[in-house]
Amino acid sequence: MIAEHVAPHVHVINAGDGRHAHPTQGLLDAYTIRHFKKDFANLRVAIVGDVLHSRVARSDIHAFTTLGCAEVRVVGPRTLIPSDLSQLGVKVFHSLEEGIRDCDVVIALRLQNERMSGALLPSSQEYFKNFGLTTARLQAAKPDAIVMHPGPINRGVEIESAVVDGPQSVILNQVTFGIAVRMAVMSIVAGNDA
Repeated sequence: MIAEHVAPHVHVINAGDGRHAHPTQGLLDAYTIRHFKKDFANLRVAIVGDVLHSRVARSDIHAFTTLGCAEVRVVGPRTLIPSDLSQLGVKVFHSLEEGIRDCDVVIALRLQNERMSGALLPSSQEYFKNFGLTTARLQAAKPDAIVMHPGPINRGVEIESAVVDGPQSVILNQVTFGIAVRMAVMSIVAGNDA
């Protein structure tokens, strides 16, 4: 809408709009996966958590399906998964262990409490009990699976510290790549093609 109301020479970058999309996060997540896994064709990617309120999830789903991932999964409680997601070419799971089983990439999402209205979850402790990514639960994924998170992280809610700081975590790399990807977007918009 903003792009339709500015002069033709003015560029608009979507830096995340509500719960709709976050394109630069989708780009940096795709870049992170490409860096660590090289090819998308045989990858199983699980996006875990509050997909209902997540702009990151929608951008990631679009990026990963466009890039040809073998399978994109969304995992979470029924109250936090949109009912129309299967139309986007993803598989929906309501069990964390089943949803991440044999996955190459596991992306944990933050609970978007500020966007929730009503009682969608009994409590954050109950959420962690069933959907929190722990080292024990991560064993369902492939042994060389990478763990990502768009941040900010709520340790002990969607992911335990041992996973955040563990050997499969590429979260710090992901943050660093985000700076480079967003600089590239700004450079392109500014007309610095080189």
